[in-house]
Amino acid sequence: MKSVAVLGSTGSIGRSTLDVVANFPEDFRIVALAAGRRIEDLAESVRRFAPEIVSVGREADVPAFRALAPGYRGEVAWGDEGLDACATWPSADTVVAGLVGAVGLSSAHAALVAGKRLALANKETMVVAGEMMARAARESGAEIVPVDSEHSAIHQALRAGVPSEVERIVLTGSGGPFRTRDLASFETISIADALAHPTWKMGPKITVDSATMMNKGLEIIEASFLFDVPADRIGVLIHPQSLVHSMVEFRDGSIVAQMARNDMRFPILYALAYPERPEAPFGRLSLAGQRLEFDEPDLRRYPAIGIAREALREGGAAPAVLNAANEVAVEAFLAGKIRFTRIVPVGVETRSSIGSRPAPRTVAEAREIDAEARRIAGECVERWTGVTA
Repeated sequence: MKSVAVLGSTGSIGRSTLDVVANFPEDFRIVALAAGRRIEDLAESVRRFAPEIVSVGREADVPAFRALAPGYRGEVAWGDEGLDACATWPSADTVVAGLVGAVGLSSAHAALVAGKRLALANKETMVVAGEMMARAARESGAEIVPVDSEHSAIHQALRAGVPSEVERIVLTGSGGPFRTRDLASFETISIADALAHPTWKMGPKITVDSATMMNKGLEIIEASFLFDVPADRIGVLIHPQSLVHSMVEFRDGSIVAQMARNDMRFPILYALAYPERPEAPFGRLSLAGQRLEFDEPDLRRYPAIGIAREALREGGAAPAVLNAANEVAVEAFLAGKIRFTRIVPVGVETRSSIGSRPAPRTVAEAREIDAEARRIAGECVERWTGVTA
């Protein structure tokens, strides 16, 4: 039986992970749960899974949690130290990194240093510090198995050959809600418009990233570090049906694609059970009557893809700066401060202001870069708040 720690246990990835574990009680058990402020949800999960340790967002949340889970006798931690404690918990074999944004970096790195399998659903971790994360895995013998549907698909497709046989990786994306929208109307895109994803149900931040396709740009960066493939060998195709989750083209011209229903429980189960493939109770994809469409992305519609490629080619701290600026810009858009069309320019201006920097070698350095980029992006947002022209 494999023991699992879940970071971000009350979020969408965390809840899906708990559902997977509940369906395989003889294969997996929960030993650590980390959450933020959703104490009621955490307490309910504790009653179901009886973990050995839990972590809450703040020390002030501990009394509320204990009141909601009076029978719990395990360890209770909080904050960043609590996340790291769950990520390195001795009995945990696999750590599911389901936290959103750069906040998940320290705990994911700690899990790798401790030699855990990292089931990585947090793309920002590799974007912010891909070199550092890959080095930590090599030095400890840890492995990273991606949970993002696209990178899970690549991981699965790569099992069909050896690295020297790979011609290129192809990431697919739905194109979000604005795939066919008139470009002239982009200035009037509302928050509700951006959150109306056509095929996936996700949190607001990743949904907006899908609308700009910054998510695909960040996935290019993540794929480069995960699979040791340069930017010019990573392609992107718009695939509105979201059935082919990504593919690998081999040097003999063969293309191996991974397909499944649009359900995050599939890549989560794959990451937990790898290299085995247990029979899953989550339904099957029927191809009868399905149409599969693929198109090259229009970079006028999705400039974020080109901006992310530039950051990857520049290297150093550029991907981390872009990621931080994007998080600030998306938050500002969701708060009604800036227009949708300002999100990507915030990243461009922030990168230009900071200039070239070496890649972070430690978590502390990564945090310093992230903080500076957020400060500059915030200043950019303030200049553009309320600007309509």
